[in-house]
Amino acid sequence: MRIFFYGLFMDERLLATKSITPTSKVIGYLDGFDLRVGERATLFRQPGGRAYGVVMDILPGEVSDLYSEDSVADYLPEPVTVEALDGSRLDAACYNLPPNKVTGTNKAYAKSLHEVAVRLGFPDSYLDQIRQTGWPIA
Repeated sequence: MRIFFYGLFMDERLLATKSITPTSKVIGYLDGFDLRVGERATLFRQPGGRAYGVVMDILPGEVSDLYSEDSVADYLPEPVTVEALDGSRLDAACYNLPPNKVTGTNKAYAKSLHEVAVRLGFPDSYLDQIRQTGWPIA
């Protein structure tokens, strides 16, 4: 199953701790979406927005197991078309938190997400967006 991850699940090392090994990995973005970091990350529709992430193929049972965890059980899938950095387009599912469920802030999560995004080579403008969304710039 093809999934667009934009939060900490983009980290293959984290997935490995859950016995999940993606069979493919493509970096890309969704136009028309912005990132919001509350207790966890979510995307919301925003004209002119752009959210970066990673498309990974994982088994349907692994997707079910991953999103049955308490911290992400409220996330719902929606179909998206991801623009890969090579210009190709990939259809995928993207799990998002309904807007009424977005609460709080999580500085540690935002910092970890920033570290993953740096490792993946996301643009500086997006790294700045993660900082501004998750914790104040010192």
